[in-house]
Amino acid sequence: MNKKELIDAMAAKTGSTKADAERAVGALIEVISDTLTKGDSLSFPGFGTFEVRERPARAGRNPRTGEELQIAASKIPAFKAGAALKAAANGK
Repeated sequence: MNKKELIDAMAAKTGSTKADAERAVGALIEVISDTLTKGDSLSFPGFGTFEVRERPARAGRNPRTGEELQIAASKIPAFKAGAALKAAANGK
């Protein structure tokens, strides 16, 4: 499912217009992005948690030349699924 299909599904599920659903999806994405930018996590009980994880610096290799290089530490967004979402995905 892509963003347009999500907007269509939300509009159908809530009985709202596609424009309203598009604003709601856009607002949700913006809130999640803003929360993660601050370094906080966002939790939806039963669904899951969005968080920022630290990735340590590490050694890597250029696949073309085989030359060793240092990969800098970074922060990455992550999603950890909740119990209810895991159960739904497994058909329970």
